[in-house]
Order: sequence, then structure tokens, then C-alpha cells
Amino acid sequence: MDKLSLLKLFVNAVDHGGFAAAANHLGLSASTVSKGMARLEDNLSIKLFNRSTRQVHLTDSGSRYLITARRIVLELEQCEQDLKQTNDLPCGQVKVNLPVSYGRLYVMPLLQEFTQLYPDITLDVSFNDSYVDILEQGIDLTIRTGKLDDQRLVARMLSPIDFILCASPAYIAANDFPACAAEYSQHSWIRFKYPQSGRLMPITVDEGHGVESYDPGSQYIVNDGEALAELCAQGLGLTQLPHFIARDWLKSKSIVPISSFLRSSEGVYCVYPKREFLPTKVKVLIEYLLMKIEQNGENTYHTWAETLQPVAHEKNGD
Repeated sequence: MDKLSLLKLFVNAVDHGGFAAAANHLGLSASTVSKGMARLEDNLSIKLFNRSTRQVHLTDSGSRYLITARRIVLELEQCEQDLKQTNDLPCGQVKVNLPVSYGRLYVMPLLQEFTQLYPDITLDVSFNDSYVDILEQGIDLTIRTGKLDDQRLVARMLSPIDFILCASPAYIAANDFPACAAEYSQHSWIRFKYPQSGRLMPITVDEGHGVESYDPGSQYIVNDGEALAELCAQGLGLTQLPHFIARDWLKSKSIVPISSFLRSSEGVYCVYPKREFLPTKVKVLIEYLLMKIEQNGENTYHTWAETLQPVAHEKNGD
């Protein structure tokens, strides 16, 4: 039995007037309480009780020890109560880490409403596209794309990632659009370079007989997803965008899709530490994000990109 448990037994023995009464209150045997008190006295090398056949009385040392023991037990119980209440209520600080583009385009527009719904939650938001050890940095929730390999973490999928080949209306008017992958190399391309590896992301297309990867060359190379869309909207070339970056640009018609969406093998995930008792403040944020993303046309199995009609289809139907 640890020291804290012995302190609790000690306080109960005093409060209930003896070992038997304390044992009855705690659901223990009288011998367990008696042996526990003997162990506490041995540990302290101090006699806490004067024992008789029917009663136990505190010694002077026991009375002094009771003052501190009672304060420790009461403070611990109050702290435990406060912690449980805090864990059960949607309040306190939540540290959130977001990927740059997804965070700005998808999550940030949702946070004002969330803070109105949960005014007692404070959000500490950081942005990072690189690997982040959320356990080491004390992060409560992160959003990541790709696949999860860390068994210490839980990942809840927000959506798949769909890729869309895009061009600006001005580029199409001046250059037409590639009818097939064989024509890709005839066009200017804006390509994404992975910041960590320096590798260019391949252009992937499903032409009906499986997904193929292409390297059609590049006239512009950037390591920022939103820059891909910006340069594409300026008419500088073709590019392939993940659906969450393409969404607002497509809505504004600054760019248009030139092929059907391509479903990747990766997804967008809410990631958080594996805990038996996940704080309510984190739970409500996860559920809120899942709800709002679904309201915007995305869930674990689908994205809004499935409804896109490529401009090439429209032209061929004229």
C-alpha cells in the first residue's frame, strides 16, 4: 500500500473513531486497516495511536501528523474533483496544429462559430506542414494528410484527398487543353516540390486502365500548394491540385477542371493522442470539425470533387 493510501486510511481511522469503523466505511477488513496503520508507524518510526482493546486514541505526535495528513488528503480530493470537472466540461486551452493550406482554407473560417459555441475554450493554433511530434510538444489535436503510422495516436478521417487537373480559362483559350496524357508535355506546367525531400510531385491520371504517373516537365516549381493555384489562375500553365486547395478557386471560376477528379490513396485526418479519457474540450472540437466538413460536402468516403464536370466534357458536347 503506498504512502498516500496509508494517509487516507489514517484520516478515516481518526474520523470514524477506530480501525473497525473505518474498515466498514471503506469496505475493507479491520485487519487491513490495522496492518496499514502499523506499516505507517513503522515507516515514520513514530507511534501515532495508543491502542486499547476497544479503542484507539491519537498520541501527541499523531495529532500533529493528522493536521498535515488531513490537509494533504483534502487538497488532493479537491484537485481530483477540479480536474474531473475540467475534463468533463468544454473549457480550457486546446493546442491545435494545422497544415498551412488546409488550415487556412478549411479550418480557420470555422473557428469564429466554434468559439461562439464554446466561449470557455481557448484555442492555441499553430501552422506547420512538416512532421510534428504532438506528444512531445503537448499538442491536443492536429490535422494531417497522408497515412498514420504512430500507434500512440488516433486518426479520424475527415475526407479522402481528390486531385484535380486545372487550368485558367485564359490558358485554355490560348492553348486549348490536353486531350490525353500524351499531350501533357506540349503544355506549360506548374509543379509542386515537397519541401522536405525536394522531389517533384508527379502528375497522376486515370485514363480508364488504371492510374498512371507522369512527369511532363515543369516551367514553374513551387513548394506551396496555394501558390500552385495562384500561378494557374494567372494563366501560366496547367497544374494538379488537391481538392481542398482547388475549391475556392474553382468556385470563383479563376480556374476550371480539365479532367475528372482522381481519388488518391491518402486522406485528411484529425489526429490526437490515444487516451482513455479524452478531454471534453478536445472531443467537442473534433466533433465540430467533422460536422462542418460534412456540411460542406465532404465525409470519410466522399468529397465535393466527385460532382465536377471537366470543361473538356462541356466543349466536346457542343
